Amino acid sequence: MSEEFLVSAKPDLQRARTEWLASLRDERRLARLTVEAYERDTRQLLQFLTGHCGGAPGIAEITDLRPADLRAFLASRRSGGAGARTLGRGLAGIRSLLRYLERRGLVNAAGAGALRAPRAPKGLPKPLTAADARRVASGEGQLAEEPWIAARNAAVLALLYGSGLRIGEALALKGGDIANAGDNALRVTGKGGKTRVVPVLPVVFQAVAEYRRLCPYHLGAEAPLFRGARGGPLQPAIVQREMKKMRSALNLPETATPHALRHSFATHLLGRGGDLRAIQELLGHASLSTTQVYTAVDTSRLLEIYDNAHPRA
Repeated sequence: MSEEFLVSAKPDLQRARTEWLASLRDERRLARLTVEAYERDTRQLLQFLTGHCGGAPGIAEITDLRPADLRAFLASRRSGGAGARTLGRGLAGIRSLLRYLERRGLVNAAGAGALRAPRAPKGLPKPLTAADARRVASGEGQLAEEPWIAARNAAVLALLYGSGLRIGEALALKGGDIANAGDNALRVTGKGGKTRVVPVLPVVFQAVAEYRRLCPYHLGAEAPLFRGARGGPLQPAIVQREMKKMRSALNLPETATPHALRHSFATHLLGRGGDLRAIQELLGHASLSTTQVYTAVDTSRLLEIYDNAHPRA
């Protein structure tokens, strides 16, 4: 069936839309799936406008489109089950069509440009189970050939889970940090230059001490604590690559990343009765609302356990 039978629009708008889709494919060389999605999104808009405006729209009707008309279209799509990401992509396609028509002097696309795309909700953090987090933080499943590199990786991962550090914070530590057996706390500078104090558990200190013992490079007090194979500062990509190897060795999900250990730190503290304000301080969050996302994770996990375990679930 040809596009003319599929699209509810007057001939002038149908021709312009066909030319626009061809330009996306042949001139801008967008991916086939993107072009198909834009075709579908704009077709749905024209179908909506047919009912909304009382007849198949043409270029003249498109010219008169107001932001309120586009908001009504997005509302109808949302009521049909479309999520924020789908609506955002659809609005991008509509803007592309209107700008194409505007460049040809046919319409004014200012109304669509002024409309904000729906904000996609942030996904919940995906922590590891307590057992998996302990395995990762202990260095189990490592494939590093050099013992000092295996000890280095274990020390970094132990800090991420045991102290709730971001990977950048761990790799910014200096040789003079966590150097004495009595060091049970660490002062860390995080996002926005905000300084906080985090715990250093005995098992974390031991992991760092073992790395220090095996490291072949001199770890000066003001030099980087964690080093790459050639002695330079350790890069985050190397830790991420090592974590990827461990996922395979330990049969962990794709969500098991270095940052997931920080999520695990917060989630497991909360699950054991930790105070939300205290967890906020330990993580270095400027706003309590950022930390509160972990309450949703904990509730979600409890419901999952219930569904899997309760005989009537």
